Amino acid sequence: MKKYLAATALALCFSTAAQAEGQLNIYAWAESISPALIEKFSKENDVKVNVDSFTSNEDLLTKLQAGSSGYDIATPSQHFLRVMIDQDLIENFGASKLKAYENIEEKWRNQWWDETQDYSIPLAYGTAGFVVNTEQYKGPTDSFKYFFEPEGELKGKIALLSYPDEVIGAAQLYLGVPFCSEDQAEMKKVLDLLMAQKPSVAAYSSDNIASRLASGEVSAHFWWDGDSLRARKAGSPVSLAMTKEGLVGWMDSYVVPKGAPNRDNAVKFIEFMSTLENATEQMNFYSHSSPMKVVQEKVVNTKDTAPELYPEVPITFSRTCSAAAQDLVTRVWTQLLQ
Repeated sequence: MKKYLAATALALCFSTAAQAEGQLNIYAWAESISPALIEKFSKENDVKVNVDSFTSNEDLLTKLQAGSSGYDIATPSQHFLRVMIDQDLIENFGASKLKAYENIEEKWRNQWWDETQDYSIPLAYGTAGFVVNTEQYKGPTDSFKYFFEPEGELKGKIALLSYPDEVIGAAQLYLGVPFCSEDQAEMKKVLDLLMAQKPSVAAYSSDNIASRLASGEVSAHFWWDGDSLRARKAGSPVSLAMTKEGLVGWMDSYVVPKGAPNRDNAVKFIEFMSTLENATEQMNFYSHSSPMKVVQEKVVNTKDTAPELYPEVPITFSRTCSAAAQDLVTRVWTQLLQ
């Protein structure tokens, strides 16, 4: 993940003619794709584009598992993308043979979540950690200790996401527990840590994070790098903690759900979004890092102006876990929220 979340689904529709030649139905993280680029694609190709949003990888996976989603493009994170390939939920659209593949930065090609690069083209990548309101909290932020074992002014003023994925990953980084652990004793440590933190948690929510931080409702919130960056540039007094244990990494990619009704338009859109100019504009809009080749002199968020996107701490990407390991994660989260 990584990602702007809204309480309601985003719906954008663009068409240049009363009867457009085609349609394209996108299911993406809310506010993750540039509206200007959607409009440009729509006009250039006479295609009506509809965009709906999801707020977690789990929601997206459930939608695709149900079948006949009606969507032509979705944007899962790397570990869920691997699950979707294994469960035959997405199309092999020959991504490695597209011009878009050539525009992927070399280091991001043929990663473990799509070794043959036939099922996906990357969209954005980034990190997850905790963000503080610097007007309310002026203490240290160089360790997850201050978030998971809050003291003083942070007590009762912390918020987490509504789902376990990256939160549990961060707790594992702090405790030294490997991702996808099948060891019940190790995962009991994670549960104990989160249970001890619970009295200090004001909310488990993935919505309205920016306003929750800006209003002072909470002083620290689990969040994503680009979201923190956009909030800071908009004037909010927030800062992403660069924790010595590292940050949780994510990579979102374009995929084509099985049975997509407008497959050709989906591929056309992916090619369109992956050009140098459009990938640059998309990166500037989304404020997350781009895995695509971009026009460097046009990149707005540089290392000097956007340190959130250039962490100097370790990054560990979420993994696709075994059924046994995922069951332990689910059990930890279920017990936590009871």
